[in-house]
Amino acid sequence: MVKARDWDRTRRQIRNDWMYYAMFAPVLVFVIIFNYVPMVGVSLAFYKFTPFARKFIGLDNFADLFVGIRAPQFWRAFGNTLFYSITNLVLSTILSVTVALLLNELVSRKAKGLVQTILYLPHFMSWVVVSSIFTLILSPQVGIVNNVLQELGIEPIYFLAQQKWWTPIYFFIVRWKETGWGTIIYLAALSGVNPELYEAAEMDGAGRLRQVFSVTLPAIVTTILIVFILNLGKVMNIFESVFVLQNPNVYNATDVLTTFAYRVGVQQGNYGMGTAIDLFKSFIGLFLVLGTDAINRKIRGSSVL
Repeated sequence: MVKARDWDRTRRQIRNDWMYYAMFAPVLVFVIIFNYVPMVGVSLAFYKFTPFARKFIGLDNFADLFVGIRAPQFWRAFGNTLFYSITNLVLSTILSVTVALLLNELVSRKAKGLVQTILYLPHFMSWVVVSSIFTLILSPQVGIVNNVLQELGIEPIYFLAQQKWWTPIYFFIVRWKETGWGTIIYLAALSGVNPELYEAAEMDGAGRLRQVFSVTLPAIVTTILIVFILNLGKVMNIFESVFVLQNPNVYNATDVLTTFAYRVGVQQGNYGMGTAIDLFKSFIGLFLVLGTDAINRKIRGSSVL
């Protein structure tokens, strides 16, 4: 009887708010088609699946990755993935929060809107375009950077073909493109901070910097943690930003799990092995999210998931 009443209430709610459900429907269909339906293909990780053969081999693909002939490449790609992804996540959190705090201090709405627009624009550029721009800027023949170096009597540098230069340049490009967009949620959180807290802090003699650490950051720390944990679930999915900038000269330092899976699964036609790599990557992402949430629960006493 209780279930019947609950069902009637749910039907009434859907009937009353049908416009909102209609707006949500395309998103739901998109997620089902592109996120859930492809999960059927996870079974390929347990097959030797190529364009010419399909044979169930159990865990042999994983054994080959962990201790077999592909193990050196796999573990190198795994280490690179963790390094680039987690470093990027930490830099993203620090820079996005810092930029949001600085923007929040701007009094002029026009100036604030102009700065936000300039910072947001790179996010809407495709990685192919971004890669082309920086490849031209850093080109040893026609790049503006090397032209300046030559004027100073320094030999041209092949920035994107040398491992020692590729990594810092990669982090700079990613943060140039995405930091502005990452400030949106933090700016929204900052707008919800009670102004009376700042007035009380000012009456107690706190300056602007002290107010940031005593009022602003504690007020948005939950938002920072939620965004951090949600982004942590995607850290293993790094692909486009690396793929468009890497080249054979820097494979050892730049190969990540997704580019490795692409070469093995698509270019070499070993779809079973490629699926096994991606399945392992997904489990690591799940472990990172649950582990971080467990640590947060111990420290703060509550879960954000």
